[in-house]
Amino acid sequence: MYLLVIVPPSHPPQPVETLSPDLIAILKRRTEGTLLSLIKKNKDTRYFSESPVFTGFHTSLQNLSKEGNDKHRDDALIESFYTGVPFTSYESYEPFINKFLESSCQEKDVENMFSPGLPHAIAVTSSTSSGKPKYFAQYSYGPVSYTPKCGGKICQIFSLLYRQVTNVQGDKGDTIKKIPVALGTANIFRIWTGLEVDNDQLNIKLAGSHTSPIAVGFISEFRSFILMHALFALAECEIDIIIASFSTTLLDMFLYMEEEWDILVTSIDSGELPDWTGIDHVREYLQPHFPSRPERAAELRAIGKASQHPGWLAKVWPMLRGVSTIASGVFATAIPKIKHYFGPDVKLFSHGYFCSEAPVGLVYDPSDMNLFKLASTEFFEFIDVDNEGTASDLIRPWQVNIGKLYEIVVTAHKGLWRYRIGDVIEIAGFDPDDGTPLVRFVERRKYASLSRLHFHVLMEISLVAWLAGAILTERHVTNAILAVQDTLGSIGEFTAVIDDYSKCIGYLVEIQGDLGMVFTATILDKGPKADEAPAQLLVEFFRLNEEFRSAFDSKKMKPPTIRTLKTGTFREYRRWKIEMTKTGSGQVKVPVVMRDSIAREWILQWVERELGYGSISSESHQ
Repeated sequence: MYLLVIVPPSHPPQPVETLSPDLIAILKRRTEGTLLSLIKKNKDTRYFSESPVFTGFHTSLQNLSKEGNDKHRDDALIESFYTGVPFTSYESYEPFINKFLESSCQEKDVENMFSPGLPHAIAVTSSTSSGKPKYFAQYSYGPVSYTPKCGGKICQIFSLLYRQVTNVQGDKGDTIKKIPVALGTANIFRIWTGLEVDNDQLNIKLAGSHTSPIAVGFISEFRSFILMHALFALAECEIDIIIASFSTTLLDMFLYMEEEWDILVTSIDSGELPDWTGIDHVREYLQPHFPSRPERAAELRAIGKASQHPGWLAKVWPMLRGVSTIASGVFATAIPKIKHYFGPDVKLFSHGYFCSEAPVGLVYDPSDMNLFKLASTEFFEFIDVDNEGTASDLIRPWQVNIGKLYEIVVTAHKGLWRYRIGDVIEIAGFDPDDGTPLVRFVERRKYASLSRLHFHVLMEISLVAWLAGAILTERHVTNAILAVQDTLGSIGEFTAVIDDYSKCIGYLVEIQGDLGMVFTATILDKGPKADEAPAQLLVEFFRLNEEFRSAFDSKKMKPPTIRTLKTGTFREYRRWKIEMTKTGSGQVKVPVVMRDSIAREWILQWVERELGYGSISSESHQ
């Protein structure tokens, strides 16, 4: 079950720092109950039965089947899981998920593959942090809660595009089920709203329950997709909540609104849709839901395109009380500008911690956009990033310590077994009611370990820094550039590139406003000279890891550079990336470190000014 918490509890209980014996007992009983349920549910699936990685556990299951006492058998089953199930990776999963992608997909070959029955959809990742996309089966298993309490309308930026539809065929060649292969966000929206892919010829005509009619979700051209959501949102005055997968998507919409303000208002006045590219196939379905609203157009003209004034959008939507989006990690860079648009009275909160592999956490405190309570629907274990061992050394939820960093390992309802998601989290405390750990997202891990004795590269930038005598993580890369905003200016988005030859780290940054200008919710502060930012950035690297100072002093690493990009670069990057990869419009992420040489060449053309020392030639990245 995917549960979207639109408005989390206003006053959650204060987290506790340690678990009492009673809380340990409660947490252990609940989480192992979840594990036991998942084992019993998925132990007879094709993946678990046929993959050689589970051979040891199969033997244990055969022995346990002879036991007579149910309680003893359950306890032994859990213990056998702890000792007999290894780490799993996409390599063991891939041959089985690929059966859903074959041109002739037979029911007998895919039924009960990862979980009982057939999946609702196949999620394809955006492949931001790896060379190719991954695919995961998405099973719907229970009621979905998606009815936020609000006094007005909901604006949600959603896409219903898919890469392909898998037709699962029966013995007689008839289609048993149609399964969309799409971004996870598109699939989940279909689950929430009950929009089955085989009814899309009817779905496309629906008004839907949001400001945008369903047909908007079938627009593939990125700019038109975002603008159409903006048009239908602007046409409504009584919007209560705005929802988007990522904070950068919201920022794209608001920036497009600034650019096209006059066209948008004129269209609302006349009731005629603009002549945007890529909407001809949905125009006939959108037009009936877009009547002329001259009174609303007059309101918008009176408000004007006052985007430089804090709280502009609070005037555009006076009933608005909340904006729900993902704003942890690299997405935090867009929050200052979004807060500037809305002012202090509109609350920003996260709608949860979700990834393609599993739902990880639900919002715990609406005032903290990076604090989540672990989801109770999956079973989580943890790897201590400072002391990695084997699967038998995994740490259970009741064994974690506050303040420590762990990599997440999940056994999920969708049939993943001890799967390494690749996310590093920090334990921020425990729910005093049931002991559930509260976590903060820290960074992505490309590979498995940070250990010096068994060092696998965390990401390409870590390898460069490691070769220079120090380890640099994704968290370092993000925190360092965010720490210089008072000098550089408010950062809308950024990425980094690396010169393998000179060990030079270069940031590509899009500034909101002018260099040295800092956005807040109430004013625009003019900061120090932006030219001082690279020197400040170097000091920040020294603070984050003392080994960088010795690497720099020994001339093994050059000072970092900062390149500022033209306004709208990352918005155009998402548009370009969608066109290149045929990805849906709802989920294109900008990587913290850009390793793709084609993407790097594309973005380097948008450089406006360079700050700092040296340069990073595009040829050195080949």
